[in-house]
Amino acid sequence: MIPTNKTVEIYYLVDEFLKEYDAVIKSHSLEEGAPKKRRNRKFTMSGSEVMTILILFHFSSFRDLKHFYLFVRSHMKSDFPHTVSYNRFVELERKVCIPLAVFLK
Repeated sequence: MIPTNKTVEIYYLVDEFLKEYDAVIKSHSLEEGAPKKRRNRKFTMSGSEVMTILILFHFSSFRDLKHFYLFVRSHMKSDFPHTVSYNRFVELERKVCIPLAVFLK
């Protein structure tokens, strides 16, 4: 198991990166004329938390993400207090795929 201080350190680095990444993306994106109404579901886990869990998974000895995520939900409750279901986590994983690739590069 990864110590809590390492988890916090990884989370801090990821969170700072995502703040800069979002600012750069927002400055380079085009504005739409009339915004469409979209249903954006609110979630309790931030992108930083999702990316941190994915990075921790790659450092762990688990073979699949589902078992690792279930481990995080039960044993790392103090580090990640607002975890979502595994199905919702997989949906959130799609939103951080590109930023995660840029961060790891």
